[in-house]
Amino acid sequence: MRRIARWIFVASLAAIGWPQAARADEEHAPSPKRPLPDYDGRGMPEVSGDEPGTWVARALLSPLYFVSEYVVREPSKAVTVWADKHDLPRKVYDFFTFGPDHKIGFVPVGFVEFGFNPTVGVYGFAKDFVVPRNFATMHVEVWPTDWLGASFDDHYQATRRGSVRAHLSTWTRPDLVFYGLGPNSLQDSQSRFDEHYFDLSGSFDFKPWRSSVLHAQIGVRQVSTSDGHYNDDPSLTQEAATGAFTVPFGFDRQYLAPYTDVGVTFDTRRPGCYRGPSLRLEANTEQGGDVQHSPSVSWIRYGGVATGSVDLDGHGRILSLSLAALFSDSLGPEPIPFTELVSLGGDRWMRGFFDGRLRGRSAAVATARYAWPIAARIDGFLEAAVGNVFDEHLDGFDPGLLRFSAAFGLSTSQWNPPVQFLVGLGSETFDHGAQIDSVRLLFGIPRSF
Repeated sequence: MRRIARWIFVASLAAIGWPQAARADEEHAPSPKRPLPDYDGRGMPEVSGDEPGTWVARALLSPLYFVSEYVVREPSKAVTVWADKHDLPRKVYDFFTFGPDHKIGFVPVGFVEFGFNPTVGVYGFAKDFVVPRNFATMHVEVWPTDWLGASFDDHYQATRRGSVRAHLSTWTRPDLVFYGLGPNSLQDSQSRFDEHYFDLSGSFDFKPWRSSVLHAQIGVRQVSTSDGHYNDDPSLTQEAATGAFTVPFGFDRQYLAPYTDVGVTFDTRRPGCYRGPSLRLEANTEQGGDVQHSPSVSWIRYGGVATGSVDLDGHGRILSLSLAALFSDSLGPEPIPFTELVSLGGDRWMRGFFDGRLRGRSAAVATARYAWPIAARIDGFLEAAVGNVFDEHLDGFDPGLLRFSAAFGLSTSQWNPPVQFLVGLGSETFDHGAQIDSVRLLFGIPRSF
């Protein structure tokens, strides 16, 4: 009987204590792990490898896929995970920003483009500068004895849809390129000229609907050019003396040009949204004149661009096609300074060529572009374009005079300031065999001046 009573007592204690112990274990149990962050920044696309054409596309683009996947994405993902674990983003942010609410900061910057002098400098910013909703930036870069560039920008968001902007930019550099004017300029005619540039302007932007913009700007710029130098390249006048081209109008003199600029952009994208189908139409006109020498030296530049884009899978893989026509007309008996002519190459049009590689009275360009997310806030892009410069109002246009441009690169367009890497190729005209004769390679913070 005594043994039975003992078992009943033990059973009662167990019935009372075990639930309490279980609840205590639950209270002290570790919290559930958070979902794994999307370190790639690419979402979770559902892509089938059996779709028609997939393997053909993979074979053709396998070199780019290898670079973006294993040279960029995987290392970027590993660095992002390591930085997240060690709270590195906050530490870097605290180091480069200061003031109330960390609204003032600076970033060391630099830019390298093979074939030109590199630059190093600093980019600074101030949010709510002096008054709320005012954003000011400063960008200064130098290369000792050869290169100096600076820009100061103040952007005030006056209303939800309207903003005003004051901008000042200046540079002096001796390594700009000139090859002659017109569609048949040759790569072998590469020469260098020096440019001193100053621009001061004020503008007003109004966004009536989505990303559509009405733009108005007024400003004044002063430009002077002379012979330049870079490595063993001849200066502009030295190359002109060989008969490669004639010295262009406006070279080796200074002009002062007040100007007005008006533009209209119709864009179906929502602000800050880069996914989904979209249509973008742009029209722009700028009128200027040389008041330093003669009112007969005046000009107007204008053009239009149509861009259609589709999101191939809803995850930011954007395929777009752009068609552009650009023009410059003289408003007096004197020609237009060559620095005010239509120019292809550089940051926007036919990016496989150096900035200013092609100069003329007008231009026509068609560009196909594919952009895709590689890692968090890092996008890859692949561009192919055909186009060239021509005489007035596309006079002399001929498909055989078109050139081919290709560019592959990486961009952090959502960063401020952005970082860019680009490899570009440019060809001779189709009539001359379309052989690749221009190679462009650059890396760094794009210059904002």
